[in-house]
Amino acid sequence: MRARPLPEMIFVFVLLLHNSAYAQLRGGSTEWRTFEVPEFGTRVQFPASIFAPAGKPERGSGQRFERADGRAALSVYSRPNDTGENPATYLRHNLRMDRSSLDYYRVAQSFFAISSERKGVILYSRCNFSRRAIHCFDLSYPQEEKRAWDAVVTRISLSLRPLEG
Repeated sequence: MRARPLPEMIFVFVLLLHNSAYAQLRGGSTEWRTFEVPEFGTRVQFPASIFAPAGKPERGSGQRFERADGRAALSVYSRPNDTGENPATYLRHNLRMDRSSLDYYRVAQSFFAISSERKGVILYSRCNFSRRAIHCFDLSYPQEEKRAWDAVVTRISLSLRPLEG
């Protein structure tokens, strides 16, 4: 029996890892946990069987999580709302792309949710606003896995708390 060359073995390993992560999303065997940012009262459910802690988020207080293959990431973060921003003013000051390049754009009184696809990656962001803090998550995942991620995105989005206060 002939041993496989190292590049072929690495390719097979990556393919298996990718397929197992995708199958886990589709199969419903996802383990959910609650992550909290206690100083701001932020709580969100996340798929712990998909994501592992990977350091601090780019902004605010919270946690960054990554999938083992590095193709999906979740950042949960909060920051004080000292200036009394609302969803519309926050987007006006912080959105770094033209609104027309967004695939999904929803702004309500207490939250916003936006999404876009760039270079095969879907970027989804949601922030809930309270008088005291802004509670957010950013999620990125492969566009080719969109259908498998739809229910995950919805569950994370609807679990983000608090909505008011």
